[in-house]
Amino acid sequence: MPRAKSSVARKRRHKKILKAAKGYYGARHALYRTARETVERGWVYSYRDRRKRKSMFRKLWIARINAAARLNGLSYSKLMNGLKKNGIELNRKMLAEIAVTDPTGFSTIVQTAA
Repeated sequence: MPRAKSSVARKRRHKKILKAAKGYYGARHALYRTARETVERGWVYSYRDRRKRKSMFRKLWIARINAAARLNGLSYSKLMNGLKKNGIELNRKMLAEIAVTDPTGFSTIVQTAA
């Protein structure tokens, strides 16, 4: 049986990692081992932060809704409770968008919720 060498596969693996490390500083973009450690850590961060981004946007929407609700004399929790009781099903993303772009429309929503 002929001897199998891993040079082509190894070169392909290394090239993939080094390409992903493009733009890194110092040895991190040039040496395979340090580049692999850095790239894999970056992949972990990006996976985690794709999920984290969703909670960060929710916090932003809640802050915007709260600020706009307080301008209309109502707290966030009382606004959301009033919306639920009156059967108005608007998600926080849309409420925040309305609060920023259309303050008069938001104040009519607040009046129906109050």
